Amino acid sequence: MDWLLPADQGIEYGMVAVATVLVTALAVVIHHLGLDALARRLGGRRHRRHRFVMAGVILALLGLHVLEIACYGAAYWGLDQIPDMGFVENRLNLGHVHGGPNMAHLFDAIYFSAMAYSTVSFGDVAPTGAMRILAATEAIAGLILIAWSASFTYLEMSRMWTPPRE
Repeated sequence: MDWLLPADQGIEYGMVAVATVLVTALAVVIHHLGLDALARRLGGRRHRRHRFVMAGVILALLGLHVLEIACYGAAYWGLDQIPDMGFVENRLNLGHVHGGPNMAHLFDAIYFSAMAYSTVSFGDVAPTGAMRILAATEAIAGLILIAWSASFTYLEMSRMWTPPRE
């Protein structure tokens, strides 16, 4: 199995894979419940102040994404506390992401998570080892969840902003 993953790191990769599945499922459930709550709140009716209502929807969606990013960030931070899990390397040697532990603060992990979730990229910090599984999955999940929010926003805007038929 050396061709698949490093022979001496099977446990680490397995633990990161399990954490990846769990945190991704949690993010999807959070997003689904959040969109469902927003849809129920809007109730399928037109609002006189629809532009203000849509601003509230956008703020709520941003809140959902921040919560999901924080979930992934907590996973990075927690996994980083375990030796040999891989880590997030600070390429510029700035801040607290380098050294041991590599993510000395939860904020460092949330920052990295936001970069992965939004697919901005890995500029100043990058994953190594087993953590690459979580980062790659988060990028795909983030892309899908952001698209889901965009679709929801489009549908609500078209419903609210279209004049009623006579």
